[in-house]
Amino acid sequence: MRAEFRDMVDTLHRNGLEVLLDVVYNHTAEGDANGPTLCLRGLNNAGAYAHDADGSYQNHTGCGNSLNFGEPRMVQLVMDSLRWWVQAFGVDGFRFDLATTLGRDPALQHRFNPSGALMTAISQDPLLCSVKRIAEPWDIGADGYQLGGFAPGWLEWNDQFRDTARAYWLGHACSRGQFACRLAGSSDLFRHRGRSPLASINLITSHDGFTLADLTSYNERRNHANGENNRDGHGHNLSANGGIEGATDDHDVLKQRGLWQRALLGTLFVAQGSPQLLAGDELAHSQHGNNNAYCQDNAGSWLDWGKADAGLIDFVAGLIALRSRYPALRHPDWFDGVPSQHNGKHEGAGRDITWLKPDGLTLCEEDWHDPTRLGLACLIEVGQGQRPAQHRIMLIFNPAATPVRFTLPQGRWRLELNTALAQFSGAEDFSLYCDADQNTLIVLSQDTKAVAQV
Repeated sequence: MRAEFRDMVDTLHRNGLEVLLDVVYNHTAEGDANGPTLCLRGLNNAGAYAHDADGSYQNHTGCGNSLNFGEPRMVQLVMDSLRWWVQAFGVDGFRFDLATTLGRDPALQHRFNPSGALMTAISQDPLLCSVKRIAEPWDIGADGYQLGGFAPGWLEWNDQFRDTARAYWLGHACSRGQFACRLAGSSDLFRHRGRSPLASINLITSHDGFTLADLTSYNERRNHANGENNRDGHGHNLSANGGIEGATDDHDVLKQRGLWQRALLGTLFVAQGSPQLLAGDELAHSQHGNNNAYCQDNAGSWLDWGKADAGLIDFVAGLIALRSRYPALRHPDWFDGVPSQHNGKHEGAGRDITWLKPDGLTLCEEDWHDPTRLGLACLIEVGQGQRPAQHRIMLIFNPAATPVRFTLPQGRWRLELNTALAQFSGAEDFSLYCDADQNTLIVLSQDTKAVAQV
């Protein structure tokens, strides 16, 4: 098994892919005080687990026990495990489950400390300090929600990006200001202590919750097969079904679901930050409404490649290529809305980002907060690294149920993406305006040399 895993990692590396492990160091399988004695409870119960003053287990994870990372031997155990995976198997990083628990400090009554013993040990370790570290920045304990609270060097799952993108496209309460903040990297959460937009792990879905197909097919979770009377799993999903709950052959409903899926995927790949795609979303994988399928090791949760949506696979591949092609879609620095020193000297050189209403005018204060008008565009002009921008990119968002006409900045524009049509690289004759169909994201590009000649 060890040789097989190492061979897998080496093969992925040869093909340009890195490998990150999802690791769970916050609790053990021994459960609460009534659980079996399997390992740590029998070795060092008092030191291994976090306890209340009366000696009962603290439960920051929902699994009955939480490990104590004020105990040096527990820090050593995790550090040895992490180093082993990197040294023996060559993995490139880790995603830490319920990472807030890893930073709970006994000296602070088990409150979260981003410079806690384990966190500090990882950051100063000569091997581990350079691998990728992704935090699930919450647990269920007191003050467990710590999004944006981790130290520089950590990346964090951004559930606010997830919820805002869902709300914007699927008809729940949202504003242009909320959406723009998440699209631009969530500076309110991460722009401190030298952190960059890349610290935000943007996601629409994850292994917890609905798949993308189910997010756009179910208003309510369907977790009855889990044996908990449909009480498990999150009830606040910000989902939509297009008019019919669950599977259907209705053409209009399926069309609407496709519009939503492509708009959500498009948003994920044009947003600043680090995009995370749930395996199976590119196949249109469904768990039949089960949003807590961790206990379903069967056909209800397995990826069915025989029924994969080939068109959606091609669409996601196109999004990845689009993001790779244009630096404006993956800028590693924060936008300030001011002219960039690297944008060149041509007359048309503009701000790094400009936000526009459909009529082509910039937004005023009330426009950002108006919940009834959500049509939005932004113009981005940044180059790769320190080089001047070679292209201007315009992103057009129409989450409404009717088409909206957008006035364009001067010059001719090339179509790079229309999510409504699943179309990439169209005609170069856009000028004056662009019509965005319902629930559509459009990406346009313009050569900056052409702008200088206008």
